Order: sequence, then C-alpha cells, then structure tokens
Amino acid sequence: MKKGIQLLGMLSLVLFVSCSGSDGRDGLDGEVIVGSTYEIDNIDFSASSNVVRFTFPQEIVNGDAVLVYRLEEIVDDLDVWEPLPTATIFFDGGGYLQYRFNYTIGDVDIIVESDDLTLADDEFMLNQIFRIVVMPSNLVSTMDTSDINNVIYKLGLNNDEIQIIDMSIQN
Repeated sequence: MKKGIQLLGMLSLVLFVSCSGSDGRDGLDGEVIVGSTYEIDNIDFSASSNVVRFTFPQEIVNGDAVLVYRLEEIVDDLDVWEPLPTATIFFDGGGYLQYRFNYTIGDVDIIVESDDLTLADDEFMLNQIFRIVVMPSNLVSTMDTSDINNVIYKLGLNNDEIQIIDMSIQN
C-alpha cells in the first residue's frame, strides 16, 4: 500500500511538472519532442535520373510525418525554403516541372517530374538542396508546416542540430 501511494505521488508530481511552465511554443509546453532534420546537399537530377533516395540513418517511427523543403533561393543572406510538393513551374517555351516526394520508415525519395526534363534549366536540376524534417504526426495539424523555420522552432530544434548530408560524397 505504501509503495502504491509513493508511486501515485511520483506520477502526480511528473504530471504536474510536465504540464506547468511555458516556453512560448503553441501547444507543446513541457512535451519532449522527438524530431530530426537533415539537409541534403549537391543533388543532381537529369532527364535519365529524376529520383534521389535518402536513407534515414535509422528507421523513423511508423506514423511519424516527413516534410521536405527545397532551397529555392537566397535573398539578403536568408534562405528561402519551399515545401514540397512545389507549385508547378511552367517554362516560357512550354513544358512544366514539379518537385515532390514519397517516403517509407526507412527512406525518402525526392522526385522531379516534367513532361520533358530536357527543357529544364540547370538551376532546377543541378546542385539542389533539400531539407527533410521528421516529426511526430500528431503535431502536423497543430502548426503551419509551410514555413520550415516555424516547424524547426516548434520542434525545439536549432540549426546546429541539422544533419548535413553531401550527396556528391554519397554517390
């Protein structure tokens, strides 16, 4: 009986401590968030190779959400990340291009699609940079995932925790 009361007391203390305080993150107060971010650099696509596979260092939890962002440009030393799938890019001379992705618990495929990939300029095909964010799926509906900076902040991550993977070394 005494151990039962002690266990109940410890459980109550843990619940009280985990529910108190605020770190300014909407809906995530006191929660331990497990999230990972990978930056995949130097990805080259071609007309004959329009898919790049990134294998997670360890399997993710079944049910985790995976978000992928492409570095679209750098403006005033600030990275501009666009979430995938991107809006369709239409070429002046005709044709289109779009980036999308799919994933399993073991890997992510980043795909560039077009009606004719030979029409795509190098700026869309070579030296592409992507960020992959793995997060608990129950958090996806609680935040604006269109902004990678918001996602990383809400997960309690910082730029030092982003794992950089150079695909030119991997291949």
